[in-house]
Amino acid sequence: MFGCLVAGRLVQTDAQQVAGDKFVFNLPDYENVNHVVVFMLGTVPFPAGMGGAVYFSFPDPAAGQVWQLLGFITNEKPSAMFKISGLKAGVGGEHPFGVMAPQAASVAQVGVSMEPLDQLAQQTPVSNATVSAIDSFTQFTQKMLESLYNYSSSYAVTQAQMSPNPTETFIPTSSILRWYENFQRRMAQNPGFWKT
Repeated sequence: MFGCLVAGRLVQTDAQQVAGDKFVFNLPDYENVNHVVVFMLGTVPFPAGMGGAVYFSFPDPAAGQVWQLLGFITNEKPSAMFKISGLKAGVGGEHPFGVMAPQAASVAQVGVSMEPLDQLAQQTPVSNATVSAIDSFTQFTQKMLESLYNYSSSYAVTQAQMSPNPTETFIPTSSILRWYENFQRRMAQNPGFWKT
C-alpha cells in the first residue's frame, strides 16, 4: 500500500504492518539521510474520508521511541517529501504506534497511521520537517539582500547627526529598502531575471 524512498537507496515497499491501520519502514543508517519520501503505491487507495499521518522515530535508548509527526498523505496527495536531517532526537509528541520493540542504534523508523481526514487536518507537524518550496539560490539571494540591508542600516544616522565630510557619500536607507523590495519582487516573478 505504501512506499518509502531515500535518495541513493532502493525503494522500500516492505512496510511492516504493526496494527490493522499502522505501517512502519525501517531506515538503517539514518544519520546519513536528509530527506525521505513516503508515497502510496497506487494499488490500494485509502478508504473514503481517510488519509495517512506520517511519523518519524529516532532510536533513543534513553527515552525509548519518540515519534514526531512529519505530515500526511491522502488519495488526493499520494506522496510527500520530508526533511528529517533537522529533527531533534528525544523531542516528540502523541503518536498512535504505542510501545514497540527497540531498534538498533542506527535504525530509525518511518510510520504511516491511517486516520480520518478531519483528524489529520487538526494535527500540527514538526515545523522543520517540511521541505522548502524555495530553491537554495532564491534563499541565498534573500539572505544576502537582508544582510546588505541590515549591515548598511547599522551605519544609519539622521540628517542632524551627519557631519560634513567631502570624501564620504551618503545613501538614504529608503533607497536601499526600495532596491531590496524591487529585487525581491523581481525574484518572485522570475528567479532567472538576473541572467538577461
